[in-house]
Amino acid sequence: MVQTVSPNELIELLATPGIDVIDVRDHDEWATGHIDGARLVPLEVLRADPDAVLSRTAPIVFICGKGIRSMTAAKLAERFGYERIYNLEGGTKGWSAAGLSLVIDAQAVAA
Repeated sequence: MVQTVSPNELIELLATPGIDVIDVRDHDEWATGHIDGARLVPLEVLRADPDAVLSRTAPIVFICGKGIRSMTAAKLAERFGYERIYNLEGGTKGWSAAGLSLVIDAQAVAA
């Protein structure tokens, strides 16, 4: 079952050892800012081969810009039998609206 979490609930989840935070946006969106500790796995890549990019043992949090694509990713993972799946409500926009910061890679700024 996919659980939706608020930004504040995600802060607590981030303390979970081994948690896998996956941002399913595209590279350009990622460059505008992402949650610290997340890794980029665009939705198309995830759809192509979930088992190549997801861990069967770690809790997984999916993130996108508004929470819609990440819910699609979470439901896909659920269909493939993954457990402990979370979706960030409101995505990175909700995260920022809650007063939490996003990381912008120096490479993205220089480009």
